[in-house]
Amino acid sequence: MQYDRGMDAPVCVAKGVDSLALTIREVAGEHSIPVVENPPLTRALHATVEVDQAILPEHYKAVAEMIGYVMKLCRAVPG
Repeated sequence: MQYDRGMDAPVCVAKGVDSLALTIREVAGEHSIPVVENPPLTRALHATVEVDQAILPEHYKAVAEMIGYVMKLCRAVPG
């Protein structure tokens, strides 16, 4: 997911299962992009959103919580 202040909604930037999901996680790690595990949310997003599309309103609350958690992590880690 990508979200920047001012965006209407977070956007899916990559998705995959099995080996593709592992590759996405590895690339995220190489670029210091936090990865948060939430299998139920991940499955719901995978089923309802395509790459480069905004998430659906029914997922706003769960994704907002995830983004808030990541932002808190990023503030806690100097860098």
